[in-house]
Parts: sequence; structure tokens; C-alpha cells
Amino acid sequence: MKHNYKMTVSYDGTSYYGWEHQPGQKMTIQGKLETVLTRMLEAEHGDDGTEVTPVTVIGAGRTDAGVHARAMTANVILDTEMSEQEIQRYMNRYLPDDISIDELRICADRFHSRFMARGKTYRYTCWYSPEGALPVFERKYVTVLDRMPDLQKMKRAAEDLTGMHDFRSFCGNSHMKKSTVRVIDAIDIRQRGCFITITVHGSGFLQNMVRIICGTLLETGYGRRDPESMGALLEARDRKLAGPTAPAKGLTLLSVDY
Repeated sequence: MKHNYKMTVSYDGTSYYGWEHQPGQKMTIQGKLETVLTRMLEAEHGDDGTEVTPVTVIGAGRTDAGVHARAMTANVILDTEMSEQEIQRYMNRYLPDDISIDELRICADRFHSRFMARGKTYRYTCWYSPEGALPVFERKYVTVLDRMPDLQKMKRAAEDLTGMHDFRSFCGNSHMKKSTVRVIDAIDIRQRGCFITITVHGSGFLQNMVRIICGTLLETGYGRRDPESMGALLEARDRKLAGPTAPAKGLTLLSVDY
């Protein structure tokens, strides 16, 4: 029987070229999910002569290569007699051990994980140790800093980035033709021990947007740009004037709002 299924997926993005299909590239999260689900349907319908159409999994967003997720939402339409638990167990059995289906259930036919998403929360994690200690067990998920940034300066700069703005200066796609106006509800910057986190919540994000924001805030924390310069940077609508794109491994998608 055909149903629309909603999934919560967590993954370590270290070995993958992002969520979305890439030409000639098999190592994507979307690709791994679709391969396992298509094989599942082929095994189920192999003896009854039913032709199995390759499965298409729709994600709430398109995380970059090397970016992680604790709770990516996705949906997929499947024609199967298997129960929700059986599908989830099958996927977790045959997926690589750096991808997990944490929840799977039947949802409304009209549910679309991307178009119906109202907001997303990302967290960028950095590490700084005055003694030079390294985050051995978290090394794949944090960016190690060579000096301590001024968090108060970063917080002042972050205030001017919240709200509705044209974020073209923070867009990694120089050929973007659609609107680059987005809403950031909050940017929270905290330190706990050697960990420094930048948590960003917004209605939606442009390509590399969170990583460029984090790179720009870190430059501000290092004194390379004025905290009060964010307004002018937004108005310039020029990617070359913003800071560097922070390394992908420090970024994790925490949740998707509906």
C-alpha cells in the first residue's frame, strides 16, 4: 500500500559530498537513503512481477559536503506492505554506520519536508585551548581556533544580522538569481570550557550562508572588522566583502521546524 513516510535522519557528514545528489558522485546522504529503499522494495516485490520505480527521498534542506545533521527531516513515498518499524529497521540494518533513521512514520499525503519547513537551527562549534590541547574525540565535528576571539564583539555584530535582510553578501552562489532575502530570528554565541558555539535559527538559508556568517563573526572577534560594519556589509550585497566560509566540519543541522 502506498503511503508518504516522514523520517528523522542523523548523519556524520565527514565522508559525504553533502545531502543532495551530485553528478557522478555516489557518496551523498540522499543517494544512500534512496539506494537502500529501492533495494528494499525490489526485495519485497521481486517475486510478484511488480516493476519498482527508483525511490526519491526529499530532504528539508541541502547540507554541504562535510556538514553533519542531528535531525534532518525527510519524506518519501513508498508502496509497501511493511510496517513503519520494519522499514526503519531495514534501513538501519543496511545503511552505513554513519547514517541513522531515528524516527519513521506515516504522514499526511500532502506533507513535503522541504516546502513545509518553517525554520531550521544550525550550530557551529569551535574549540580553543590556551594550552594547545586538542579535541581528540570531537575532532571531526569542531573547528580548532589558533587564538581566542572576542565574543562580545561577535555578539554585537550578530545583533545586526538578525531580522529580515538581503543576505547576498553571505551567499556562496554567485549566480543566484532568486531572492536572497532571508529572516534570521536569533544568533546565540556561547562559551563552555574550550567549546565556543554559534547557534543560528532562521526561516531558511542560502548556500554556505551559515558558514559565511560564522567566518565573518570570527573575523570580527579577531579584530579584523568592526562589529558595527555588518549593516554596510549587508547593504553592499557583495560576497567578496564578507568573511571566509568557515570549515564545513564545524557545522551541524540541529533541527527543522514545521
